[in-house]
Amino acid sequence: MKTIEDLEVTGKRVFVRADLNVPLSGATITDDGRIRAVAPTIAKLLARGARVVVASHLGRPKGEPDPQFSLAPVAVRLGEILGAPVAFATDTVGESAKATVAALGDGEVTLLENLRFNAGETSKDDAERGAFADELAALADLYVGDGFGAVHRKHASVYDLPARLPHAVGDLIATEVGVLKRLTEEVARPYVVVLGGSKVSDKVGVIDNLLGKADRILIGGGMAYTFLAALGHEVGISLLQKDQIPTVLEYLERGKANGVEFVIPVDVAISASFPDLKTKAPVEDFEVVDADAIPADKEGLDIGPKTRALFAEKIADAATVFWNGPVGVFEHPAFAEGTKAVAQALLESDAFTVVGGGDSAAAVRILGFDETKFGHISTGGGASLEYLEGKTLPGLAALEG
Repeated sequence: MKTIEDLEVTGKRVFVRADLNVPLSGATITDDGRIRAVAPTIAKLLARGARVVVASHLGRPKGEPDPQFSLAPVAVRLGEILGAPVAFATDTVGESAKATVAALGDGEVTLLENLRFNAGETSKDDAERGAFADELAALADLYVGDGFGAVHRKHASVYDLPARLPHAVGDLIATEVGVLKRLTEEVARPYVVVLGGSKVSDKVGVIDNLLGKADRILIGGGMAYTFLAALGHEVGISLLQKDQIPTVLEYLERGKANGVEFVIPVDVAISASFPDLKTKAPVEDFEVVDADAIPADKEGLDIGPKTRALFAEKIADAATVFWNGPVGVFEHPAFAEGTKAVAQALLESDAFTVVGGGDSAAAVRILGFDETKFGHISTGGGASLEYLEGKTLPGLAALEG
């Protein structure tokens, strides 16, 4: 892949496909990690006299404008981080976009409105997607792909647009790919993978691929209860995917055959109901029980203290750790201790540590950890998992062409 150093950008309109899909509470950005991650690429292009056109999606609008998914707050925050004004176009390829881009001088930047306000961005019809890519291409001379969180999507701005313009990979994607290669090629061992999140079905592909690569796989979060059920334990009203039990049993058998150690919770924090994440009201019936003693009317919501210690022990001697998915309902103080313990164990190890984006990255920041102390915090949870599954990512394939 070419890098931005390979492009002559001075005076050129450079389309930067970023991933600015940040969480919003109204018009307030609650986690600006993805904006800060791409800012160095934009700043580097501006310093070289490029006329930068930044574009991204946010949320899942239905192919038409929806004010709750506007990128307007992102333009303000991006300007604060860059220390430079960011002109905001109120559409993607309409009159505002054309006028705003035309007004750019060398070393100036604009942000287009949410790409998904146009149905062509996510269309499964090649012609419709291509037509939108043609309109985007008319706004630029060069293309830089730096939205790692979107490279697993076959979308117009990710997959079709690079074919229409001279293109290069941005610094963020280059870093992300370099890190993922360290997780898949010549991995330093022991290699420990911590998987959380709600559903086994979301991690089927990555577990399948890691059975030939990882030394230990630690299982937490909602998906742990399907593993516990597969072992014959009562899981009460915990999140359970019964249809995945045969798959889990197969994985456990393959793990034994391949010398991969699965580490399953030995105790869990439970309650009769899911906690209120808005009010953070105290959980009156909070208790910790052994993993094989969950009452029929309770649900597991976090790993318990014995499991926290066990996970920390299994991480302590690792040379490489990949973590994807919280191991409990970390948004509520009563059930945040497990996720805190995993993050702390990563910090205390001497391993190369990778936090696999999405909720894990958010948890690290929300729980107050210094993100600079981790080896790498990915900006793309889904993209990271698909890469580790061995899939071809459309956005990366387009940048290699």
